[in-house]
Amino acid sequence: MRKRFYILFVARGEDGQLRKIHIPVHYLYVLIVGAAIGALSLTGIASSYLRMLLKVSRFNQLQTEKEDLKGRYSKLEQVAKERDIQVASLGSLAGEVSSLYGLKSDPLLVANSPDEIQNSEVTSSLDQLYALRTSALSGATMTGISLGLTRNVTTADWVRANSAPNIWPVEGHVTGSFGERIDPFNGEGAFHSGVDIASSYGQGVMAPADGVVVFADFMGGYGRAIMIDHGHGISTRYGHLANFAVTAGQHVHRGDTIGYVGLSGRSTGPHLHYEVRINDTPVNPHKYLRLTFAHAGGFSAGS
Repeated sequence: MRKRFYILFVARGEDGQLRKIHIPVHYLYVLIVGAAIGALSLTGIASSYLRMLLKVSRFNQLQTEKEDLKGRYSKLEQVAKERDIQVASLGSLAGEVSSLYGLKSDPLLVANSPDEIQNSEVTSSLDQLYALRTSALSGATMTGISLGLTRNVTTADWVRANSAPNIWPVEGHVTGSFGERIDPFNGEGAFHSGVDIASSYGQGVMAPADGVVVFADFMGGYGRAIMIDHGHGISTRYGHLANFAVTAGQHVHRGDTIGYVGLSGRSTGPHLHYEVRINDTPVNPHKYLRLTFAHAGGFSAGS
């Protein structure tokens, strides 16, 4: 079989003489295969190098994130230590204030380990401090102290005392007591469901505790009357008013003006008929008339 050749002509010298180079076909095939293998090898090497660069970049990124997390953790540890110091200080302050006013500490939860005991003590101290702060801001502390609740009590006792209608709605002399009495209109015995407090016509009537106005209208012998629901089954009534300062559904706070003394309804003169009811049953208001609203935001002992 005749062999196949590729002939390569090469010019040589200035005279342009040609030289023929015979290249067998199988040599050319070997050259092409070698070039292809070389190209694939270079591509593999470049790909491996690129993957290595990506891994190095990812490693550096993770290393940076690790250092950042370590820095944040150190800061959190510092904040936690400062918080522990503050908690200890606040717990000590709460204990001192409680001791000063004779407050009882709530019993600690029984724990199984020293860490749990420490956590329960910290929680109890913080709860007591927050309770003291809340009672102070709400006026319960002032009310409790004014009522003489300073020994062997808790902040819950102050809060309960503060939620009860324990201030005089108006200042004045009690002209009609709670219970059986002689009816001033017919001279017969009758049950008086509240107390009558003498006051000048138009004198402002104050809410003795926080609550919701459930009635503000004319009501038979009460004349113009207001009813306030203070929650926990406690409500109050105000009769013979000259006018209203609130409407039904309105929320009122201790010391807010709700109406004005008058003589509407079955009345012999300007005064306030005041009732305290527990589950809608009249009780003697005298046990609640402990304070007078001396000035805005302050209380003094009543007579």
